[in-house]
Amino acid sequence: MGRPTSTARRELGSELRRLRGDRRGATVAVALGWSESKLSRIETAHTSISEGDLDRLLTAYGVRVEDRDRLLDLARRGRAQAWWSPYRSSVPDPYDEYVALEGEASLIGEWEAQVVPGLLQTDEYARAIIERGADVGDPGVIQRRLALRMARQAVLTRTPPPALRMVLDEAVLHREVGGRDVLLRQLARLVEDSRRPGIELLVLPFSAGAHAGQTESFMVLDFAPGTRASVVHIEGLTGGLFRVTPDELDVYRDALDDLRKRALSAEDSRTVIAEREDALRLMARS
Repeated sequence: MGRPTSTARRELGSELRRLRGDRRGATVAVALGWSESKLSRIETAHTSISEGDLDRLLTAYGVRVEDRDRLLDLARRGRAQAWWSPYRSSVPDPYDEYVALEGEASLIGEWEAQVVPGLLQTDEYARAIIERGADVGDPGVIQRRLALRMARQAVLTRTPPPALRMVLDEAVLHREVGGRDVLLRQLARLVEDSRRPGIELLVLPFSAGAHAGQTESFMVLDFAPGTRASVVHIEGLTGGLFRVTPDELDVYRDALDDLRKRALSAEDSRTVIAEREDALRLMARS
């Protein structure tokens, strides 16, 4: 899977800002017969750039022809339509950014205190969550968001797939999202996913007591070496937040490490999930 459209566009914009260096944007724009806002939109990834315009810009910056292939490839990808474009009308901009990053990540570490992570949700479990969203009322929007969430799970079957390190609070296994039957089937899915190569699924038991992730659920996204810096994503009621500074990343990495140490082993976690599934089956029969 190549870099998602918006990610390629952002990477190109960052490279172009670096190449511009100390030159004033207005000076560069005038020399090319552009408006300053056009150059700004290209550098901030708000718009794509044609190969002809990119060639002129790189000439102005003194970039050798033999050094332009990678930038031209980024420009082509930046003009391509993102795979999630059909869902865009129902997706807030910060979430659009997240979808692009998730599709590129090589390792996803996640702490979830409330619900099953989106990449491991069943269709009916996901629907129950989306329908209760604070900003959702239109049935069409609900359906598009559900379709997008399910489509995102294709990242688990790409080549190579991202490695997942997920820690769930034990409360997630008891919260009857969508009702008891929906939770039962979701737990069966988790047991199955916990056996898949590349997925580490741990349960933080109630007995763990106080821990480093008490204030919020979060996700740490790492990428292939030499591509882009790691980011932390935190999902809120009105959209996602990103943490990108090295100090912030260290705090969240340390928190995730603490949670993984306090959690049950992968085998014991699978046993706890399966036992909760069995308990729900017995309740359903009684």
